[in-house]
Amino acid sequence: MRGSEFAELKAFAAVVERASFARAAEHLGLSPSALSQTIRLLEERLEARLLNRTTRSVAPTSAGAQLYARIAPLLREMAEAVEEARSAGGQTRGVLRINTLAMAVPQLIVPRLGRFHAAHPGVVLDIVVDNGLSDIVAGGFDAGIRVGGRLEKDVIAVRLTPDLEMIAVASPEYLRARGTPRSPADLHRHACINWRLRADGSAWRWVFEKRGKRSEVAVEGPLITNDPEVGLAGALQGLGIAYVLDPRHVDECLASGRLVQVLADWSIARPGMFLYHPSRHRTPAALRAFIDCLLDRDRS
Repeated sequence: MRGSEFAELKAFAAVVERASFARAAEHLGLSPSALSQTIRLLEERLEARLLNRTTRSVAPTSAGAQLYARIAPLLREMAEAVEEARSAGGQTRGVLRINTLAMAVPQLIVPRLGRFHAAHPGVVLDIVVDNGLSDIVAGGFDAGIRVGGRLEKDVIAVRLTPDLEMIAVASPEYLRARGTPRSPADLHRHACINWRLRADGSAWRWVFEKRGKRSEVAVEGPLITNDPEVGLAGALQGLGIAYVLDPRHVDECLASGRLVQVLADWSIARPGMFLYHPSRHRTPAALRAFIDCLLDRDRS
């Protein structure tokens, strides 16, 4: 394969993974017009249309999707081989793409950014906050951070936190106006803040358990969000009851009395947060370093 052909395939993969010519061009250090010309040359050489383009989006055609599925693992293997060669020279380098739930950002990632950069200045962290449970392989990510019960199949998973408790909370003002629910069934008479966490856009059903009795409730209310901060703000402002994964997110609000826990005897524990990545023969050096940092093993 000639160098120009490899460059064309690398450019094509970058466009598919970022679903954007502008973002792919920035990643590759090219102008958008130069990238468009590269893709045109590839399509002409293969005599096939590889991308469907509109003013708002870019997506692979059937032929493009088939080509990407074949070349993506090879490109990743080559990138890992180059990274290993560089690491052998004494410093970990490269771009590390992480897809993470929003709730992991303040607890796990933000406190460690400075320390990771100081130890590995040659690594560029590309962190995408995504509550939609996207496929990290299809998105071109090196790893994802999810709650354990929502991991993709056939992955290597590393536990980052203990199990997390689900708690229902509301403001004192809301409870004075609407009363306090005594069982999950009572939530049908309450305003609730709904979570939209699934890639298909459907709302999440609230799950409770007490003495072996399990209850799933489809709630309704004036606010639906996929961002924990928006849901917390809604609860604090009296819009309704929120169901929170990880009480540490609302500890301060509970301690100050700005929020009150309800249905405490129905609370359940959920698997904690995990970092997961595709099963490969070798874990990239930058990813190993990032995992060590999240687990504070780099301090030992």
